[in-house]
Amino acid sequence: MNATSISRRLAGPPLACRPRTLACPGARSSALPRRTPVLVASASKSGLGDTAPAQAAPTADDAGASVSSPSMWTSDESGDDDQYLESPAVKDCVVFIDRDDQMVPILCCDYGFRSGTGRMYQDADGKLPDSALAIGWANFKTELEALRRSLRYDEFSVISKANPATGVLGKAVYAVGGGLRSLLSKLDRSLEGGGVLKTLEPPDDTDDVADVVSDCSMVQENLKKLTLSNDAVWAREHKREDQGSGVETPWVVRVVYIALCVFLDIFYDKRPIQRFWFLETVARMPYFSYISVLHLYESLGWWRAGAELRKVHFAEEWNELTHMQIMESLGGDQLWVDRFMGQHAAIVYYWILVVMYMGAPKLAYNFSELIEAHAVDTYGEFADANKDLLKTLPPPIVAAQYYSSKDLYLFQEFQTSEEGARRRPKCASLYDVFCNIRDDEGEHVKTMRACQDMSVINDLSERRRRGRMV
Repeated sequence: MNATSISRRLAGPPLACRPRTLACPGARSSALPRRTPVLVASASKSGLGDTAPAQAAPTADDAGASVSSPSMWTSDESGDDDQYLESPAVKDCVVFIDRDDQMVPILCCDYGFRSGTGRMYQDADGKLPDSALAIGWANFKTELEALRRSLRYDEFSVISKANPATGVLGKAVYAVGGGLRSLLSKLDRSLEGGGVLKTLEPPDDTDDVADVVSDCSMVQENLKKLTLSNDAVWAREHKREDQGSGVETPWVVRVVYIALCVFLDIFYDKRPIQRFWFLETVARMPYFSYISVLHLYESLGWWRAGAELRKVHFAEEWNELTHMQIMESLGGDQLWVDRFMGQHAAIVYYWILVVMYMGAPKLAYNFSELIEAHAVDTYGEFADANKDLLKTLPPPIVAAQYYSSKDLYLFQEFQTSEEGARRRPKCASLYDVFCNIRDDEGEHVKTMRACQDMSVINDLSERRRRGRMV
């Protein structure tokens, strides 16, 4: 189905979200019921409280022009000859036109803790922030309410239900954690009763909400069926190493790497999407730290031969940011404890890598290569193990924009290998998305290795020769 055929079928203004229960993209997540998905609509908010003007549905004459700037609009009516548009699961849902002028069905709802202005490629993306004090205070209030909800309504039970305690140590840890949560919950109620904290409204479980998000809930249930075997991931890694594709690294780095993997295996066991969100939140930091140090060297006049490399690292960071927002849109950041762990780990990791890069750049690249190689194994195992189910689920809009639009500038720039330069990935399902992420991580491995043996210089020179200035 191409843009010309579908454009005649789409009409009417974008879907208006119901203010009492659902928030349009850009609204504060704290206004939502706990873990209620946000319906994706093309009418996004340019800021809190002011909705951007609705876009008119494209006409047949506009269809070709929409390819250069991929369009999103909502369906208001459906015909008799198009089963896709008649499906209740996609009615009033966003449609995306890719670089080949083909319609790509995308995920109707955003399951992330934040959406709208917090998601790339939205209308308000690029809006200037307020002062650090203002946005910091606003975020503190939002996260405080989320923390209180996690304690009062026991969000931690999601983790214990996914991973029931089996051994003596596990049962002891759960017992201590449950007791601490109960104690803090009582303290919160006491402070609320004394007027120190505002009254916490219970989650809205009305039939109205269930009716609006029924299709989203079906997709969310399928997302919960996705699995990842820790043993299978390790088996892949050992097989790769046996085939001569292992990463040679000092024992100190290896110990830190194994400790990180064991933590992920334990804390995120049977919670693959949350695991991926944590990984991608942290995975952005190495490239940010490399850019920071290279920029510092340039500012001090110490070293100016890293400008092109800095550009590559920026594109790598943008790639990891896209991965992170994909996982957010799938609900990876819904729990307060996951956000707390991921965001604080990212800050600590950033400063560790800054110090490491200033002292031993090749060692920093070596550690990143080790982490990225593990990511290839993890995503590869996940995609293979869930292939059939993933193929039935549509991609999030942020994935479709990144992989399927005509503007491949930042997608191309992080890939220094000749094979990567020719990549034109498809993005028709969630299976394609995870395969693309797996391949992206493979390109990161190549770049990190090239940075260590200095072959990145030849790679960048070859790119200039091909006319792709960086």
